[in-house]
Amino acid sequence: MHSVIISSEDRMKKTVSSLKDGFASLRTGRASASLFDKIRVDYYGEKSPLSQVANISVPEARLIVIQPWDKGLIGEIEKAIRSSELSLNPGNDGKVIRITIPPLTEERRKELVKIAKGQAEQSRVAVRNIRRDGNEELKKIQKNGDLTEDEEARNVEELQKLTDSYISKINQVLEEKEKEIMEV
Repeated sequence: MHSVIISSEDRMKKTVSSLKDGFASLRTGRASASLFDKIRVDYYGEKSPLSQVANISVPEARLIVIQPWDKGLIGEIEKAIRSSELSLNPGNDGKVIRITIPPLTEERRKELVKIAKGQAEQSRVAVRNIRRDGNEELKKIQKNGDLTEDEEARNVEELQKLTDSYISKINQVLEEKEKEIMEV
């Protein structure tokens, strides 16, 4: 397999992985520790990921418990969660923070599905751009005489198969996320 194909596939894998990461922080009606992946807490003047200053657990389907390792951080953690785009209302007892995940309204679910579809479309465009870059690179190599026209055609075909495969993976990831969002 040509190095252009290998590097293109690597970039496509990263695109799908990035989409999955983006979906992890999209709130569904179910409690999940990954909701807090992007939340940073002011820890001695340093913005630290929440998971590095507290233990995040999900004891029930709609409950998240955050236990800071330093009790003095409770106020900072609550502030960070309240100011995030998650629209959650944390409460604490001085030792742990409890967050009840309210069920999503039908309207909010549809809004989240729309956001997910937009992210998936951006990923599909990224994969197609990777294919275009790969095709241009193959054309250059062929012009330099390092690749025959037949080899170039085979590689272009291989790149198209890869593109189709990754676009179908993106569609599958989107379908799973839609189901998760719409589930009551």
